[in-house]
Amino acid sequence: MPQPRLMLVVTGDDFGYCPRRNQGIVDCFQAGGISNVSLLVNACAAREAADLAKRHNIPIGLHANLSEGIPTCQSLQQASTLINHSGFFHGKVGFRQALERGQLSMKQVEQELRAQVRLFRELTGHLPHHMDGHQHVHVLPVERGLHSCPWLPAHLQRFYTQVEKDALDSIPVFTRYGIRWPDVYLGLTTMGQNMSIPNLQRALNHALAAVSSGTTSSSASGCNKPVVTAELMVHPGYPSHPQEGGCGEGPDEFSQSADRQHELSMLRDPSLLALYSQKRVQLCAFKDL
Repeated sequence: MPQPRLMLVVTGDDFGYCPRRNQGIVDCFQAGGISNVSLLVNACAAREAADLAKRHNIPIGLHANLSEGIPTCQSLQQASTLINHSGFFHGKVGFRQALERGQLSMKQVEQELRAQVRLFRELTGHLPHHMDGHQHVHVLPVERGLHSCPWLPAHLQRFYTQVEKDALDSIPVFTRYGIRWPDVYLGLTTMGQNMSIPNLQRALNHALAAVSSGTTSSSASGCNKPVVTAELMVHPGYPSHPQEGGCGEGPDEFSQSADRQHELSMLRDPSLLALYSQKRVQLCAFKDL
């Protein structure tokens, strides 16, 4: 039986985080390493990022942010359930803890997300081609089999496993409201120094095998699909300079790490582009699906 064709969206996350992340993402797009970007509208270099996307015709969506920096909606910047005593979002872990404790106003969450969509439209001139969540606040279905990745440290294993559970729990809600998502989501196990050609090849093989066996989480998936859709989350860039970047609090260690440039190098590696051709992988953007 012929191998299904893989339509792969390679999304560069955190566009707008800082000028060096912006430049790295543009360089990666021009080299064919990514096909799509997600814009953080409350980040310090968001306007520059939107201008770069227009100039280079980069497909762009909204990286909805409820965990880092300052709210976009001005009425939520002084007193709201979304911020801590310092006026910033609660953070990656703090957001989840506040949500579990029932401390977040869903009305305020909606206010903030609507404000981010409005700002995205102001910056880009159009509505987002897609929406996803910064630090997985949207809990889209993620890759399975995290237990078989012994190179991940224990704290990441725990966090990614929780993201996986949250994602699977979200499927009925997404289905009820007609929200579409790819057949397979990849990228948690190939971040930073874990990104290598063998690991990326393993992830692509997983995407194809999951559909062939009918084990994907997409409502549209099943056995013997001629075309498989997948998203690979990546974070290429040049390391942020200290004090330059972020969403109001300065750049975090993740953005200042040399891992950003490592990902950039891996995604531009000619052997990866050759692998795409060998595996019948076609890079595309969400707007093409």
